[in-house]
Amino acid sequence: MTSVQEAYRKKTRKSARLFTKAKKVHINGVHHNIRFFEPYPFITKSAEGKFLEDVDSNKYVDYWMGHWSLILGHAQKQIQKKAVGQLKKGWMHGTSNENAISFSEKISKAVPVAEKIRYASTGTEATMYSVRLARAVTGKKIIAKIDGGWHGYTTDLLKTVNWPFDVSESQGLTDEEHIVSLPLNNLQESLKIINSVKKDLAGVLIEPVLGGGGAIPATQEYLKGIQEIVKTNNALFMLDEIVTGFRFRYGCIYPTMKLDPDIVTLGKIVGGGFPIGVICGKDEIMEHANTSVNSKKNRTYIGGGTFSANPLTMIAGDTTLDVLKNKKNILYKKLDRLGRDTTKMLRKIFSHDAIVTGKGSLFMTHFPRNGMTEINNAVDAAKCDSARLFNYHFEMIARNGIFFLPGKLGAFSDAHSISDVKEMKKATERFASNFKR
Repeated sequence: MTSVQEAYRKKTRKSARLFTKAKKVHINGVHHNIRFFEPYPFITKSAEGKFLEDVDSNKYVDYWMGHWSLILGHAQKQIQKKAVGQLKKGWMHGTSNENAISFSEKISKAVPVAEKIRYASTGTEATMYSVRLARAVTGKKIIAKIDGGWHGYTTDLLKTVNWPFDVSESQGLTDEEHIVSLPLNNLQESLKIINSVKKDLAGVLIEPVLGGGGAIPATQEYLKGIQEIVKTNNALFMLDEIVTGFRFRYGCIYPTMKLDPDIVTLGKIVGGGFPIGVICGKDEIMEHANTSVNSKKNRTYIGGGTFSANPLTMIAGDTTLDVLKNKKNILYKKLDRLGRDTTKMLRKIFSHDAIVTGKGSLFMTHFPRNGMTEINNAVDAAKCDSARLFNYHFEMIARNGIFFLPGKLGAFSDAHSISDVKEMKKATERFASNFKR
């Protein structure tokens, strides 16, 4: 039988040639470190609905879905139509536009904390500005984040992202001493760490569902406990809902958990597939960025970038929220059902060999070691067999036309259906059978 590597190389020969060219002009041939995988990533030619098509004309059912941002699928028709219409009017004005007003009104109605909004072009910028706001409002310096929490490549937050967490993530970081990390879902230990720095604590930034750290939901008890100590110490409670915002419901997840954040960041889904970062906050906090009322000594610069709130992204985001709202809860019920059926299927096939984490339409398979029976945080996830997970995902790509970015969680979109779960089941059964041999 042809090896999985040989099968992949045989079907992606044009990709191999193009990647050789890419390596001559791009660092490691890619523009985001996680997009590289061995022996080389295929080169995508087009995308529509649930499919990616590479330059060799191979089609893949996509569960990466643009870094989990495309909840309506690739090249969704209504977004495409509105975007094309905007292109005819100009896609970069460098001035204020009406699209941004309409879009912000929709976000404000759906996200209670969004009393004021400022746009950026990436989620990294949104979290970076949130940290700056927290420090400006409180006059303190220390920010607490979660082990395994991913908030982009901002110098402020690029710490304890990848295991081992006690090793620096990168050269060139200057603010690591002002960042402390907390173990997700371990309230006692987290409170102990926060208490040790509370005099200089500016804020805590948490993903309600740890995305890159293993698709691990934070418990309501944990989040409420963190919120309480943060507010008691006059710091800001900040939620990074860049992955979770509009993923499980129309709006954010935090109101369902009875939380009261001071700042929430959004991105991914709300951009409709275009570059976006959103800083949403309470009026009294966001007013620190108002340069009309604050002197240079008192102001805080956030947002601001050549492409921030450009009319093309704004119309795409506005249309996305219209589509999501018009579908009412039918879409979210469908996505939850697909995620639930997939989780059940994976657990049945792998039995005690795997633990499946996630929430709703987000899911991830872990292959535990040493008798581990549950995964509560990124440390647990890091102890699992990452090589086996890579092999599972790579076999799906090479032999089955199913694309997971190797090692990352999967996401369903409106373009997927129950038939996709059935195809994933067949492919997973073949992998599990071969592994047991």
